[in-house]
Amino acid sequence: MSEEVAEQGQSGRSERDPWLALITVLLLGAGLVMVLSASSALAYVQNLSPLHYFDRQLVFAGLGLAGMIAASRVDYHRWRQWAPMGAAVVLLLMLVVLVPGIGIKVNGARRWFNLGPLGTFQPSEVAKLVFAVFLAHWVEKRGERITVMADGLLPFGIMLAAVLAILTLQKDLGSALIMATIFVTIFFIGGGRLRDLALLLLIMVLVFALLTVFESYRSARLKVFLNPFLDPLGSGYQISQALVGLGSGGLTGVGLGHSVQKYLWLPEAHTDFIFAIVGEETGLIGTTMMLAGFVMLALRGFRAAFRAPDHFGVMLGAAITAWISIQALLNMATVTDTLPITGVPLPLISYGGTSIAITLTAIGILLNISGQGRRRGYPRRRSDATLDSRRWNGRPPASGARRRASIPRG
Repeated sequence: MSEEVAEQGQSGRSERDPWLALITVLLLGAGLVMVLSASSALAYVQNLSPLHYFDRQLVFAGLGLAGMIAASRVDYHRWRQWAPMGAAVVLLLMLVVLVPGIGIKVNGARRWFNLGPLGTFQPSEVAKLVFAVFLAHWVEKRGERITVMADGLLPFGIMLAAVLAILTLQKDLGSALIMATIFVTIFFIGGGRLRDLALLLLIMVLVFALLTVFESYRSARLKVFLNPFLDPLGSGYQISQALVGLGSGGLTGVGLGHSVQKYLWLPEAHTDFIFAIVGEETGLIGTTMMLAGFVMLALRGFRAAFRAPDHFGVMLGAAITAWISIQALLNMATVTDTLPITGVPLPLISYGGTSIAITLTAIGILLNISGQGRRRGYPRRRSDATLDSRRWNGRPPASGARRRASIPRG
């Protein structure tokens, strides 16, 4: 008992997961190094300083670190009061960005605001964090009613459909996949029934398949995925150059700063396809270490989530971890031609101010969740942990357990 009191009396700083923070900082540092290397040639061609993109990334990384530190010190429960308003505002911004003359159009997609000297702002990146908080709040408030069609599945499905429809209009299939991951994670951990989850997944798969078939550029991406070298100078140019870069790196790479692909051979070398430059310059060893870093981040993130002191913390922590992990997996799978091109950046690595700032802030919330789990004396003994895995704040997490309970249908 005295040990528990002593543990709870420790400072909040020492109670946060130091490994999660360390892994995040290491990945961020690796990302800054790779952005510096991958963007210097492009900046030179554009008559900019070779450090142009690196300097911007450094500024947003600093803002993100400030956001991470601040979020790690703010009780994550406080975000709940702002969740409904935040979701409404970010949804409005996602609609406004579609208006010609307001949102800017790049490569056929309209998903950014032009902020002048500050660069661009992408509302869908903010939406990932805002909807993670809002959905965890929404599902936690409904509790057992999440299994009732009128109160749970139907409104949840309507919200999911609305968000995915807006992202589809922005031609942002990658963000739509990540947003779907956040929705599904919270629905599952929130106690949604497996049959309802299966229905949601089936509908989403059918919708994404139809979008691929009826959109010519997505059909072209699918053909490139099946045979990336079929048209290496046309539709398959980007992925074929990425594979050449990865292959030329060999075991140890050609050395930092010595990439050939970054000299305008590989489009988007400093953004969506930066993992190819990582492979070329650091080889199989470097890519494996980066993959291991994201695996470790996922493990520590889910550990923090499932040690949270309440159901809201479990859902929020798991959603944040699933979002970052799946996005990293999608990006690396795209670059290696394991999946069709989705257009999502590699978290903490790719160039992009909004993405890196929001991702770091989300990890700050995850750090706060981990700290509160320890501060409130969450059980560490194996027997206690096993017992606690069967209940979250007095509520059964498994959908099967909830089905056995009597649920009012009126």
